[in-house]
Amino acid sequence: MRQRPSLTPIIGALPTTVPFVGPEAQERERGRPFRARIGANESSFGPSPRVIARMESVARDQWMYCDPDNYELKVAAAAHHGVAVENVVVGEGIDGLLGLVARMYVAPGEAVVTSLGAYPTFNFHIAGVGGRLVTVPYANDREDLDGLLAKVTSEKAPLVYLSNPDNPMGSWWEAPDVVRFIEALPETTMLVLDEAYGELGPASALPAIDVARPNVIRMRTFSKAYGLAGIRCGYAVAEAEVIRDFEKIRNHYGVSRMAQIAGLEALADQDYLRSVVARVAAGRERISTIARQNDLKPLPSATNFVTIDCGRDGAFALKVMQNLLSRDVFIRKPMAPRLDRCIRVSVGLDHELDIFAEELPGALAAARGN
Repeated sequence: MRQRPSLTPIIGALPTTVPFVGPEAQERERGRPFRARIGANESSFGPSPRVIARMESVARDQWMYCDPDNYELKVAAAAHHGVAVENVVVGEGIDGLLGLVARMYVAPGEAVVTSLGAYPTFNFHIAGVGGRLVTVPYANDREDLDGLLAKVTSEKAPLVYLSNPDNPMGSWWEAPDVVRFIEALPETTMLVLDEAYGELGPASALPAIDVARPNVIRMRTFSKAYGLAGIRCGYAVAEAEVIRDFEKIRNHYGVSRMAQIAGLEALADQDYLRSVVARVAAGRERISTIARQNDLKPLPSATNFVTIDCGRDGAFALKVMQNLLSRDVFIRKPMAPRLDRCIRVSVGLDHELDIFAEELPGALAAARGN
């Protein structure tokens, strides 16, 4: 047998898993496409026509490398939030930025605090640097701020993760609650405040940005409300020295020329963003109505999806999801205890929600064994 080059101990010990199995992989396995793609919290409404037109106009320019400084997009994002360009870093979506944060703040064996069932890609990156995840169960379908704070304190954690609004439950905390959490954190603990759904929830859930505070990183993405999930572009806002630390390790050519241009144009078309937010709100109400018509309980949502309480245990909710998948309806569900009684349905186009409405009764009957 041939010898192999050795992996590092951290990587060698990791399981061969990924945070998500994409709908494309499921379609390949099934041998047919889904009729309704309402599981990944994408925006079926797509990007602004202005964004599409601009992308078409620069297609021939893609032979050039991107600007490694992401300068124009940083300027636009800074202006959008009323901060200096020195307070913004651009990355390959929030996922890419989370990987950098893990490398920046977590040494092997150190505790990192997050909620049990929260965004799994964060956990993936922490495992990749040898961090030790310490999880706190949700309380009343929201991330437990007091529980997170207690674990940060007891574990002397260098990093804590909070999403607001939250995935996978769609819940949120109001800004004063988030501010109290921030102010109670040890100064030596960095908070990643993931606001991927920030444009879609109530403005009252978003604290004012304070770039003087060195232990908070606010993250935004173009993947949700802006309809650019496939372009892989997001940004973080933080104190200037924190941003300089990102520059030490980020992939300077990681955000393509097309992605930078798309993000720039998306920020410029806030009228379109407002129209999408309104369509998402209508879609949430439609999903909630479908759930109630089937004697299920939709949870309040500040995102572009609705989490639906199936009224039984996780095994039953899993059967509901599997039966919807078999009917060509792509959805997902939380898997953590307490949350796993639910399925999660993204806002889609009208015809996709029509399909969901048509197929849900049969999926529920099959799950019940009727």
